[in-house]
Amino acid sequence: MRSVAAGLREEKLEVVPCGFVPTPAVMSYGIRNDMASIMVTGSHIPDDRNGIKFNMPWGEVLKDDEAEILKRHAALAGTDEDKPLLAEAAGLDAVDGAAREAYVERYLAFFPPECLKPLRIVFYQHSSVSRDILPEILEALGAEVIRAGFSATFMALDTEAVKEPEKLAAWVAEHRANALVSTDGDGDRPLVVDERGEIVRGDALGILAADFLGADSVSTPVSSSTALEKCGRFASISRTRIGSPYVIASMNEALGRGNRTVVGYEANGGFLTASGIADSATGAVLEALPTRDAALPIICILLSSLRKRTTLSGLVGELPPRYTMSGLLRGFPNELGKAIVEAFRAGGAAYANDIFSPAFGPAGSMDFTDGARISFVSDDIVHLRPSGNAPEFRCYTESSSEEKAAGNNKAALEIVERLKTSAGFGNQ
Repeated sequence: MRSVAAGLREEKLEVVPCGFVPTPAVMSYGIRNDMASIMVTGSHIPDDRNGIKFNMPWGEVLKDDEAEILKRHAALAGTDEDKPLLAEAAGLDAVDGAAREAYVERYLAFFPPECLKPLRIVFYQHSSVSRDILPEILEALGAEVIRAGFSATFMALDTEAVKEPEKLAAWVAEHRANALVSTDGDGDRPLVVDERGEIVRGDALGILAADFLGADSVSTPVSSSTALEKCGRFASISRTRIGSPYVIASMNEALGRGNRTVVGYEANGGFLTASGIADSATGAVLEALPTRDAALPIICILLSSLRKRTTLSGLVGELPPRYTMSGLLRGFPNELGKAIVEAFRAGGAAYANDIFSPAFGPAGSMDFTDGARISFVSDDIVHLRPSGNAPEFRCYTESSSEEKAAGNNKAALEIVERLKTSAGFGNQ
């Protein structure tokens, strides 16, 4: 943060330190005040791979912006502009609490007072920047919040691959809670555990939040489950590559087509809005926030369960029975992952059958929108994708039952591990 502040001040720019607040809070404040914003973030990856997120005054830096940034960086490399900053001398002014206050007010002004009463919610704090602000919002909306699992050191919580789900389930049972909720480190990916101790998958959470908000257009990456199409709740659906810039670009296209309530979500549960959303009963309007947010889908699913007089598991049970599972291989070189995907692209269905048919049966179709997504005749799906920001390889599976999706994921990861050490890839 000191380095960023030093660089900005050297360019004669004003710096407004917002303190430890969620990524969506920083961006929302920037949009509201026509300011660019930067988030120095610990997210879901190990702390030795910390990151920085950049936002324009109107939203996230997109792929066209990244290309321009890289071009300018290349032009500056080796010049007097490319020099170390005296970060230790930059300092940081006293924190301006306006971004935090505005983020809290965003939800308290839109959702009715006491609307979450009498829910009892466990909030898993760990090291998330949301560990104080989100419980405050939930309590202000009427929920009883029990804080658990505070950590003084950074924890890389991946909402798609929770390491200790049994611990979360035990907290739900211990407190007889309606749900457990949390976020990843920087507060843009939600984690929701239902009253039975079962994790609500991020793509199911996205569908339920979009339906609660009355969306007429939904954009989501190819890795999200096909329950979105099968549920028949939305007039317009667009599939994209994985990553919020692609989802945002798709949402912008939907706005251009005349859709009025435009939202998007990712398989990790991060929820985005490209249009203002009005509450027909109160007239309140939730301003667009075209970046991943964890607070909105959490509040939506909790309030939806109350209004429908059902449990979170009951809400999920209303969706078509399509279950996804995400698995992860760590210490997996990116170039090796790319080579594996390219082998499937070059070999087509014949290669996919050689690799996967003993475990999954014949392949039906393949999609290379992002990685290699193989749909089998059995209606099972395996999606292989190297990570874009860490030496990791992800495997997504989809099936008609949670047990089968989990079993398929384990089998697919074992197959990829064998590929990694095979003669064709071992020297990559």
